[in-house]
Amino acid sequence: MRLRPRLRRVSSLRATFTLSFAAVAAVVTVLVGVLSYSAAARLVRVDQQTVFAGVVRDLQQQVRERALSPEDYASSDQGGPRGELMGSGPTDVQVLGPGGELVDEGSPALPVRTRDRGTADEAVAGRTVEHATVALGDDRYRVATVALGDGRGAVQVAQEFSDTEDLLRELQQRTVLLEAAVVVSAGLFGWWLARRMTRRLVRLAGAAEDVARTGRLSIQVPVTGRDEVGRLGRSFDRMLVRLAQSEEDQRRLVQDAGHELRTPLTSLRTNISLLRRIDEFPASVREELVADLAQEARELTDLVNELVDLAAGQSSTEPVQRVALADIVEDVVAAARRRTGREVVARAHGDTTVAGRVGALQRAVSNLVENAAKFDRGWTGVIEVVVTGPDAGVSGTEAERRSAGGDGGAGSDSDGDGDGHGTVRVEVRDRGPGIADPDLIRVFDRFYRAPAARSLPGSGLGLSIVREVATAHGGEPFAFRRVGGGTVIGFTVGAGAVQKR
Repeated sequence: MRLRPRLRRVSSLRATFTLSFAAVAAVVTVLVGVLSYSAAARLVRVDQQTVFAGVVRDLQQQVRERALSPEDYASSDQGGPRGELMGSGPTDVQVLGPGGELVDEGSPALPVRTRDRGTADEAVAGRTVEHATVALGDDRYRVATVALGDGRGAVQVAQEFSDTEDLLRELQQRTVLLEAAVVVSAGLFGWWLARRMTRRLVRLAGAAEDVARTGRLSIQVPVTGRDEVGRLGRSFDRMLVRLAQSEEDQRRLVQDAGHELRTPLTSLRTNISLLRRIDEFPASVREELVADLAQEARELTDLVNELVDLAAGQSSTEPVQRVALADIVEDVVAAARRRTGREVVARAHGDTTVAGRVGALQRAVSNLVENAAKFDRGWTGVIEVVVTGPDAGVSGTEAERRSAGGDGGAGSDSDGDGDGHGTVRVEVRDRGPGIADPDLIRVFDRFYRAPAARSLPGSGLGLSIVREVATAHGGEPFAFRRVGGGTVIGFTVGAGAVQKR
């Protein structure tokens, strides 16, 4: 039952192709057949009329140039006037005497009408009466009666054309049969061609219907060819891969969020249950309980906000525009100074113009600066935010990265040629306790918190948002330890178009 709608659509598409191809072939075939038959029939008829007209002209010339009698034409002499006429073509000759009297009957006998008898009595030789159509049984003839002059009689000549018409009718029938055969052949060929053309579309439609019916995005999509159908198949396959990845990201996000939300919610429920007995506790305990509630509420709020930011980053509808990344960094640094009271400086090298989403880039830089300020707590060092364009050459921290053995991200200028592979690089440098080597490769995972950071406030989502933003902008995050203590953490932005997420 599920196959019936698909079969109806497939049949409809193939039928449309087949009927269209057959209709075009039928129109062309009928047009060519009609034109060809008309031209051939016209040529044959004109040729016959020309031959008969030539016989009549020859007869007129004979009777005008010579004084001939009916007996001259009644003679079967091959060299006589009758023989000359018979040699011009397949002509039947019948001779009339004065008054239209039959002297020599033709084969077949031609009818002698009043006009023919009058022509036999004509005094002027060559006077002619023509009958376009004369029926003799089942046959049709053209007949002309030419006067011998001086009332001596007349000669009738006839040409049969019914056999030619029979031949033309047979030709017409064969043409119709040939056209029918061509139309049927065109229909069969059109069906075969439509089946061949729609075969991949049918498979692609089947895959799409399977996805719609089952909801599974891992269905194998048939992708063959380099034409439009092949491009459609590859695009559909890439779309399914993206959807599957998005679905997996959402599933992981929900699972991780559910796991992380349990801890603060459990703590909140425990503390809220204690509020019923708050009057039984000393003042110091009450203050500690309220402070814990406030802290847990803030952490829960931060976690929810970052979850919303992360989810919004996965399906951002913010428009892409050309923007100077250095300007975004300046705005973030100014806000960080006011919010943290720390000394935060920004530096830019080279052209930092990129194509990106301003809000997402601003959120990523802000998360990096807030992360540095949080882990650099108790230190008085300056937090530096450095933006390096692809034309700026090797930055100072590049040497630090190499000596530290970090990879710096795929978008770094690791070969020292200064082009940065066409990427813009954002680095946040601090002089805090640094990140342990085992944690460097995991700090961008969702909800991951290093053992040394678990006592500090935070949700573990800030750096994962940085990774999402970097990946969406054709780059990737990076982190490595600074020479002399501290951490360099940041991301790159690719020169290409922003990926759709």
